[in-house]
Amino acid sequence: MSPSQESPEVCARPALLSPRRRWFLIGLLFVVALINYFDRQSLSIVAPRFQAALHLSDEGYGQVVSLFLLASAFSYAMAGFITDWLGTRLTMALFIGWWSLAEGATAFVRSAVQLAAARFCLGLGEPGLWVAAPKAVGETLPKKDHALAVGIYTLGSTVGAVVALPAIAAIVAHLPWKSVFLIDACAGLLCVPLWLAAYPSRKARTCGDTPHSLAPLAARSTTAVASLKEVLVQSRTWKFMIARGLTDPVWYFFLFWFPKYMLSARGLTLAQVARIGWLVYFAAGVGTLLGGWLAGWLIRRGAEAAFAYRRIMLLSALLVPLSPLAGLVPSALFAVAIASVIALAHMGWLVALSSAVIDLYPSSQLGTAFGLIAAGSGFGGMVSTEIVGFVVMHHGYLPLFFLMMALHPAALLLLWRTFSQKPSIAPAAA
Repeated sequence: MSPSQESPEVCARPALLSPRRRWFLIGLLFVVALINYFDRQSLSIVAPRFQAALHLSDEGYGQVVSLFLLASAFSYAMAGFITDWLGTRLTMALFIGWWSLAEGATAFVRSAVQLAAARFCLGLGEPGLWVAAPKAVGETLPKKDHALAVGIYTLGSTVGAVVALPAIAAIVAHLPWKSVFLIDACAGLLCVPLWLAAYPSRKARTCGDTPHSLAPLAARSTTAVASLKEVLVQSRTWKFMIARGLTDPVWYFFLFWFPKYMLSARGLTLAQVARIGWLVYFAAGVGTLLGGWLAGWLIRRGAEAAFAYRRIMLLSALLVPLSPLAGLVPSALFAVAIASVIALAHMGWLVALSSAVIDLYPSSQLGTAFGLIAAGSGFGGMVSTEIVGFVVMHHGYLPLFFLMMALHPAALLLLWRTFSQKPSIAPAAA
């Protein structure tokens, strides 16, 4: 069979990558995601120290987090366009380097404005990972492995959150507390040359396509603009965007507010939070692997991919309404246990949703689609953080746990029929 006669499914797989190298790349994405979330978690864990040093109220802290999420929302939308334009390899390296420098800059802030600026820059950089990573999966692995690969690198985010609590507590006990941000930055910068060495210099291509690295810059720009328009006119893009905006604030709460909740509302010390709080993020990691494995298992047993993803999201939506118990039980340990179930359910949901997006959009549109959909996450997180800051100041944390119980069921209703739609087909090149 000649190259021009090969099926797109076969041709789209990168011939330059062996299976071992493909999974090495996924392992590297795991490490980068771990550092990414260690960077995010670092501020929430030392937030009381920053608040004392900079005279920040809870609302002021919420505004700093909101600026981070505002930057993330805009960056998600642009990162998808940039990833489809410049390619996965270069985009990932640029974004890792940028957010690592922003994380390091946090160590040198001397005012609330400087802190907000540093975290805004961090928000501009970090989304690059979550746009380029699924595109890398789509370019390097067959469909049956997509959900597991997404689960593995997403596990890195939860491991980063798990490691952050005890690691930062240990660093603060032995070193100046702002050195946390410098250590984070160095770890991220070390990953840049590893990524550039491991990822192929040419984008995986379908039969008859011009290699990405050889395509003229103007042609790539025109293609990226056309891809953006194509993605924007699809109703599924907006539905997925709204779904992320509704449900991701649950995870943002556990990242940015749950350690503070345990410290202030539950009256625990930092050492006590480090001792039990990591369970929430460990459970989230279990959720990423469980969601990815279960989807792959169902698909290998003959289930349609859309059916597998929808069933996992349904199960998650049935577990999240347990959230009010986390604010009602008298024991802090029981509260952590309930929060762990919610985190597990949400991450299983996120893996299934991300895998569905990979399958519904062609590779040429995948970065753009993921960026726009993830922008919904950023805007939802930004709005929710303002709400959380206000509610915590005036009503405490309990109303938030009640609000969380309705978000995933509402998003699932919105997406239910989307899973029965056929995947998009990229328009043929003229």
